[in-house]
Amino acid sequence: MRIAVTTPTGNVGRHVVAMLVRAGLRPVALLRDPARLPEAVRDHVVAVRVDLDDADAVAAATAGVDALFWVNPAGPDGDPVAHHARLGAHAARAVTENGIVRTVFQSSVGAELRHGVGEIDGLARTEELLDATGAPVLHLRCGYFFTNLLLQPLSDVVPVVLPVDRQMPWVAPRDIAEVAVHRLLAGWTGRRVQAVHGPEDLSWEQAAAVVARATGRPLRAERIPDEEMRGMLRGAGRGVAQVESIMGMSTGMRDGFVPEQPRDATTTTPTTLAAWAYAELRAGLDVDVRV
Repeated sequence: MRIAVTTPTGNVGRHVVAMLVRAGLRPVALLRDPARLPEAVRDHVVAVRVDLDDADAVAAATAGVDALFWVNPAGPDGDPVAHHARLGAHAARAVTENGIVRTVFQSSVGAELRHGVGEIDGLARTEELLDATGAPVLHLRCGYFFTNLLLQPLSDVVPVVLPVDRQMPWVAPRDIAEVAVHRLLAGWTGRRVQAVHGPEDLSWEQAAAVVARATGRPLRAERIPDEEMRGMLRGAGRGVAQVESIMGMSTGMRDGFVPEQPRDATTTTPTTLAAWAYAELRAGLDVDVRV
């Protein structure tokens, strides 16, 4: 079986590649710079240099592929929603032209709303484009990535626009990869949706407390007004479309949103935020943590 993996050095993709290698497969790794692949896996994959924003290149790179793990990578400055929709069209074309038997798409909780959730709207467009191919497709509706915390300072205050006590799914990227690989290897028919909710719903208040215990450094979440957050994003060099795409991912799911897929045995994954934080955030910190 030939399985192609996009973003094979990303938070989820690198785990997908490693798991497929351990399963005895030789995955096709699609990326701009093959030199970025870890040395440990370079001899166990077929590395193909490709820009996912090049439709012809994507179609050529996936010729002869049986299954596809597709992720829309972040794009350059501009309109993130349009970027996602464009990449989704490239994926759909590759699936159709190459007769790819099944595709796992890394989507997001909130894509079920289809409109009004910022950048996630672009993932919804990709879902629709892949659905239109008529080929078997599985949309993974993922919760909030633990790895997003790597973009935050490890001490002080995390500014958010959600109520700090509002709970939502948080998930480890490795767990997403495990679900994706299991489904790629097991197969399915038709269109499927599976949420990946992590082990439990957490509020920003709870998450900050977990990270503080893991790192031994103070951290708390503080809700700020929407316009203040927009100003912070603009100050960081974000354009108008980017600012609204980031804001919408929170504001669009702020008032009474409930994920379409409930938390149950099929959507709950094992890695806790505490376990991830101790493994990932404490690395390199000169701290003495006693709990």
